[in-house]
Amino acid sequence: MAAAHARYAATGERVAVRNPRTGEIDHHFHAPTEAELRGTTASLRTAQKHWAAQTLAQRIDVLRRWRAEWLARKDEIAAALAADTGRYLIATSEVGSVLGMIDRWIADAPKLALEESFRSAVNPNISYGSQYVPYSLVGIISPWNFPVSLCFIDAVPALLAGCAVFVKPSEVTPRFVAPAMRSIEAVPELAAVFCVQPGARDTGELLVGLSDVVCFTGSVATGRLVAENAARHFVPAFLELGGNDPLIIAPSADLERATDVALRATCLATGQACQSLERVYVHRSQFDAFVARLVEKARAVEPNWPDIHAGTIGPFIFAKQAEVVARQLADARAKGARILCGGDIEDHGGKWLRPTVVVDVTHDMQIMRDETFGPVIPVMAYDSIDEVVALANDGDYGLSAGVIAGTLDEAEQIGRRLDAGGISLNDGSLTAMCYEADKHSFKLSGMGGSRMGPSGYLRFFRKKAIIRQHGAPATITDIAEAHARPR
Repeated sequence: MAAAHARYAATGERVAVRNPRTGEIDHHFHAPTEAELRGTTASLRTAQKHWAAQTLAQRIDVLRRWRAEWLARKDEIAAALAADTGRYLIATSEVGSVLGMIDRWIADAPKLALEESFRSAVNPNISYGSQYVPYSLVGIISPWNFPVSLCFIDAVPALLAGCAVFVKPSEVTPRFVAPAMRSIEAVPELAAVFCVQPGARDTGELLVGLSDVVCFTGSVATGRLVAENAARHFVPAFLELGGNDPLIIAPSADLERATDVALRATCLATGQACQSLERVYVHRSQFDAFVARLVEKARAVEPNWPDIHAGTIGPFIFAKQAEVVARQLADARAKGARILCGGDIEDHGGKWLRPTVVVDVTHDMQIMRDETFGPVIPVMAYDSIDEVVALANDGDYGLSAGVIAGTLDEAEQIGRRLDAGGISLNDGSLTAMCYEADKHSFKLSGMGGSRMGPSGYLRFFRKKAIIRQHGAPATITDIAEAHARPR
């Protein structure tokens, strides 16, 4: 797709990178210049023609060889990712998740995009089928919160579909890129069509116009800019944006299960996950008991400071996010909320926050309306299911939600009334564990085809209809006006 009218220029600046544990600048990289980015994407486009002409089986063989190279370097990649994010267990899990992505799509892709033939129900002389044509170049702009998982979650199916892929990871977490690229470069056929290169904001802005389709994961504010840029270039955009995910605790729920889920699903990855639960609604009959047990469990959770291999809560990866959370907590306090545990940003060079339980919250507080992206658990009482469904649906986001009840059937009855794309029943944040189900983001939480389920692969094709006439075609006499003469 031509990009001669792109508004942006990539300057090739030297970018400083902060260590999330120490707060020190200990890493630098050079963003690509405009000429370098244009040259790389042009090279990827050229190589894509041969890549798309290969059979799916041949592309699968290439990805299998890459999988072996990734596996051989997993410790090196995980160490770099741990430096990027300040957490170790999740870093190793992310690196392992790429192996799972490759395995999943190698197994699923042959069952999808099948070019079948059908007879027309209207005209039996006509048959039709489809040709699946991969986009030439997929541009991916990935975030800092799960730098490896969200770098490759769209790239792997796009590559198997026959696309070339350029990924611009966040400039906040670029250390993993060098060892990851070494695994890619060890497979020359893959390296010809796949590049992961960090850059600054102008890199992402230019990449949109150089791509045929763009995938973006990040905030609503930046996603809106990406969508507007994509629209100017007539480029389809798949956006996975923020959330303010509610968890409903029904009166019949088991409080041990409910408090376990609420704590884990709000604090996983320091709450720096789009599918994190961010507000909890508990029936008034259970409210005091729920809060007491939740606070007890929350107070037992320690940060992973000073030892990255100890504790549970990692640092804020992006220091400015700690400031966002602090402002939201201050706003809640000013409007009458009480913080029962946590609540203070701990500064060890890096920024940590222990699990923070907040009560006496209302929907006029930022902490209940905006995405928090921190280990904060606001808890609000309700009196009826109709009321809590209205509260859960009150807001600009619709990414995910959870319901805990005495039975799965009861939880599902409530979940079906919620305006969100992924509903976890008797658990929370299950969309991070189950990739097989298609889902869409509601409201401001995103747009475009699902990255989950079969759509995660099929959205990287344009579908061409192949229509065959088996009988005699119509002639000019068949459209003469005389055929419509009144009788």
